[in-house]
Amino acid sequence: MKALQINNEGSVLVAEIAKPTVGTGEILLRIKYVGFCGSDLNTYLGRNPMVKMPVIPGHEVGAVIEEIGEGVPAGFMKGMNVTVNPYTNCGKCASCRNGRVNACEHNETLGVQRNGSMQEYLVLPWNKVIPATGLSEKECALIEPMSVGFHAVSRAQVTDIDTVVVIGCGMIGLGAIVRANLRGAHVIAIDLDDEKLELAKRLGAKDAINSKTDNVVERVKEITDGYMADVVIEAVGSPVTYVTAIDIVAFTGRVVCIGYAKSEVSFQTKYFVQKELDIRGSRNAMPEDFRAVIQYLQNGTCPKDELISAVVKPEQAGDILKTWSENPGKVFRILVEF
Repeated sequence: MKALQINNEGSVLVAEIAKPTVGTGEILLRIKYVGFCGSDLNTYLGRNPMVKMPVIPGHEVGAVIEEIGEGVPAGFMKGMNVTVNPYTNCGKCASCRNGRVNACEHNETLGVQRNGSMQEYLVLPWNKVIPATGLSEKECALIEPMSVGFHAVSRAQVTDIDTVVVIGCGMIGLGAIVRANLRGAHVIAIDLDDEKLELAKRLGAKDAINSKTDNVVERVKEITDGYMADVVIEAVGSPVTYVTAIDIVAFTGRVVCIGYAKSEVSFQTKYFVQKELDIRGSRNAMPEDFRAVIQYLQNGTCPKDELISAVVKPEQAGDILKTWSENPGKVFRILVEF
């Protein structure tokens, strides 16, 4: 069967590998669409230290159940559209012991620490397969990245009296905007791109700030009558946006960090103390975040097609990754169609 591999920095190929066979407690999936994540782009650029080459990338999956193994409980049917939970958990570390399996110390995400889903068929344990009734295979590939943003809102404990700033309007940031809006918060979106900011407003942001042309601190102060943001969700992963998050969060506010900064970040740590901040990491997503995204997509209000920048065949993946690396700010999600 056909599989996409990143075999070296800047090098992508389509390989022939053996089709997997289904075992007890497992489900064989026919892969239809897989989204390229920022982690896949970093792998392509040689900037992902968690990856050992060559690797099959991909963990944002839209698939169809092809075959069901022995011992799989009722509720799964051949031909059902599904997505997958691409994370593993050991069940023994501190995170697992505390019920936060999304942050397992020994997690292996598809396409990162182990081969991913950019192949024609994939076998997984049944408990990693998530039915998505009423959604197309293409829509299923949007669930995982949005769930990461949904999880960040849960980590922030957002309520309807909060003002929430989301820095970064890619797929994960947009997921955070949607979830914060569903919880009744006043949402402010920040990005460098006006098109992304317009989409953020259609997805629930009440205000939008272009950090390239606006003074972010002054605009947040103006919108909040000087109180600043109760919650800031950092969904970019750069030193500048990390510092901005601390600058614009209110006294006693919460900062939730999703993005990984690729270099050291220099903070005025006095603000941590003076503002008595809660600074929280947010990693991956929990099963309830997947369910919440599926319910949101099922209600039909999401402009799903606008979230997909391109759909390409595996043979075009190298070219599209090169283009994306040269202009990352314009991309929401690129899907590979199998």
